[in-house]
Amino acid sequence: MGKVHEGNSDEKGKKTEFSLVRVKSTWKSKLGKKINKDTDDCVSAAKIYESITDRGTSWTVVSPITFTYKVTETHGLLDPSNDTLLLGHITDPQQLEDIRKSNKPIRRFVVIDQEVFKIYGPKLTDYLEANNVVYKIMPLPTTEENKSMETALKILEDVNNFALDRRTEPIIAIGGGVCLDIVGLAASLYRRRTPYIRVPTTLLSYIDASVGAKTGVNFANCKNKLGAYIPPAAAFLDLSFIQTVPRRHISNGLAEMLKMALMKHRGLFELLEEHGCMLLDTKFQADNTLYGHDSIRAASQATHIAITTMLEELAPNLWEDDLNRLVDFGHLISPALEMKVLPTLLHGEAVNIDMSYMVYVSHESGLLTEEEKQRIISCMVGLELPVWHEEFSMELIQKSLQDRLKHSGGLVRMPLPVGLGQAEIFNNTSFDILHRAYIKWCEELSVSSDSTCDV
Repeated sequence: MGKVHEGNSDEKGKKTEFSLVRVKSTWKSKLGKKINKDTDDCVSAAKIYESITDRGTSWTVVSPITFTYKVTETHGLLDPSNDTLLLGHITDPQQLEDIRKSNKPIRRFVVIDQEVFKIYGPKLTDYLEANNVVYKIMPLPTTEENKSMETALKILEDVNNFALDRRTEPIIAIGGGVCLDIVGLAASLYRRRTPYIRVPTTLLSYIDASVGAKTGVNFANCKNKLGAYIPPAAAFLDLSFIQTVPRRHISNGLAEMLKMALMKHRGLFELLEEHGCMLLDTKFQADNTLYGHDSIRAASQATHIAITTMLEELAPNLWEDDLNRLVDFGHLISPALEMKVLPTLLHGEAVNIDMSYMVYVSHESGLLTEEEKQRIISCMVGLELPVWHEEFSMELIQKSLQDRLKHSGGLVRMPLPVGLGQAEIFNNTSFDILHRAYIKWCEELSVSSDSTCDV
């Protein structure tokens, strides 16, 4: 958001501040100093600054925009007696009471990943029927390959045919991060902004895509090149969905969790280091066999810390006005790698390969000890994540960092760990360090002894 330097005058002309006051059905501008909030019915947070110079008049509008959204952990989201999915986004108690008393049926448009629909479709249908919902369920193949504007437009055609009321009928997205991103973008476009609800069904989306404001689709062979910053009305998190996720996709989500651990929380790193295998084995569910209550305790701790640390970074910077973002760790080279080898690598796998290389950059820069470097790499391997890839070349690194310079205000803004659970942003990492780190990374982690590095 642009900043306005307030003042009554400058050397070239006169600047006047106006507040906006509601008078019956219209808004009136009044001089800022003449506002009496005790007597005026409604004073907007917006202001208009009028500047008059010998060249003419200009108006600067400052209109604060506040987004409120809920991230709620729940259990039994598709239990017909649990109305969270239908009403959990409503924050006004009176509105909630009125809806519950009303005889008017609730209407919902639901977009669900087609693989998730195969597992949960009957349960979702039973839930909507039991609650007398007028509904349309749209199963879609939501993979990185069809994360496109065409898919978003297909959703919008069906939304329009459903004659959805944008003020009272939020679109529901159920699926992984790709599904949540596409539906979020479609909702942001329909009638300029229709509320939507996110229900993540993968570990990656549970701790990452569901808690932020980003929406988007791929374009021009670039990841998420089209999108908007529009948060959902609510995100409803139910860990029981994770029990049907393949083991590889659990690892995929653990990569984003590890990212937050390395950037912000040593305790989370140590938890993943110690209990990562158990979390993979139990899929973040309660376990009555080998692990007992330890499994659900570790799962609850890990997801809580990951979500809290993610929200700490995202909430003050939803629109990414500040480009120095610790959450970009692992995302400097990985978008290009992921698109280059599509569909070979999952998102979290590409992120982890990027993080693995950056750990070597940190070590080569004197920011991590050899012991810390080895502990991090061992933790990654323990989480069954890839730590090297043949297509992650020096050429790809240089091109990605050049692109980052173009889109990040002329600075590379490279987040690097400076210890376990601590990180800083760096802009002056030399090519020599990047190259030396790359050579050591390849020598120590390449998948076969006869592999050669593209230097």
